[in-house]
Amino acid sequence: MSKRTSAAEPANAAETYRNMLLEKRETVLSGLGVKFDTLAKMGRVAEEDQAQISHDEFISLQLNSLDYLQLRLVEEALDRLSSGDYGVCLACDLPIPPKRLEAVPWARYCVQCQHEIGMNPEVGRGRG
Repeated sequence: MSKRTSAAEPANAAETYRNMLLEKRETVLSGLGVKFDTLAKMGRVAEEDQAQISHDEFISLQLNSLDYLQLRLVEEALDRLSSGDYGVCLACDLPIPPKRLEAVPWARYCVQCQHEIGMNPEVGRGRG
């Protein structure tokens, strides 16, 4: 067992987290592009509706951007699961508590390090 794998984790915990991550990935993938595609299918609209549609497209693109970010975080977590590094904080190398992983299975950092990174975003840059 590597030093990065927590002995306290039950053997089936990894499978539970994998299932949670795969479910989240499926949910995110199923929603990608749907919002924008619906607006694009509207075709030509009256001039007075252009501003609202432009705003709706902007919001749709922002939501898709967030979905892609979420997808990237989920994929990274699945990679960490495969490599045996899952559940270990990328900043301090301490185990991420199971309660945090249950709430946010794609978590990269423990609560303390996430708080520090949130206070100073430069701390987390380039760390994975």
